[in-house]
Amino acid sequence: MKNKGYIGLSFIILVFGIIFIPRIVERIKSNTVVQGDRLDVISNHKNGETGLKKIGPAPKWELIDQNAVKISNESYKGKVYLVEFFFSTCPSICPIMNRNMVDIQNVFFGNPNFGIASISINPEHDTSEVLKEHAIKLGVKSTNWHFLTGDKDYIFNIANKGFNLYAGENKNVKGGFEHSGLFALIDKKGNIRCREDDFGNPILYYDGLEKKGVKAITEDIKKLLNE
Repeated sequence: MKNKGYIGLSFIILVFGIIFIPRIVERIKSNTVVQGDRLDVISNHKNGETGLKKIGPAPKWELIDQNAVKISNESYKGKVYLVEFFFSTCPSICPIMNRNMVDIQNVFFGNPNFGIASISINPEHDTSEVLKEHAIKLGVKSTNWHFLTGDKDYIFNIANKGFNLYAGENKNVKGGFEHSGLFALIDKKGNIRCREDDFGNPILYYDGLEKKGVKAITEDIKKLLNE
């Protein structure tokens, strides 16, 4: 019985040698010993994907910027860009949002593939001339950062129905308007993108008031620029 066992084991080793040893030798010669289909898949996944969620296409829009030039979502085609809703006379969160946006601008300054769209929810006051002066005071340097104005109802529709970022009038609050402090991140193909939270849920938009949110969106802009 023992002899039969040794014969069987010897046969298995012989078959293994005939089938696999030539392959191992060939991989040693070609320096691909550790290459395999699973490793290739993992490597491609890391290099080719950002891990950011696609929420859906950003809404189409067309407005007038601080230089009285028509700007639309098509103006950002092929660029990664941010969208915020604000107004120049805002006494509360807008100055914080704008300062944080300036910091983001400075990180990517000189990159032609990055832009910002700051849309006023008080366009009756925020004319092109007012927005141009506001941009200068903020220290805006990027030619791809547009401060935008237009019809108020049209802008509210873009905010509330297009991006689902609340904006509205309220005479009972300082400044007369309410809006979120969130930034929307748009990829080169015009899709709204975001990361997941600790529970695996898409965050949808980024906190434009907290440094943590600014850090997260800066990291994710870099990812999208490399896509």
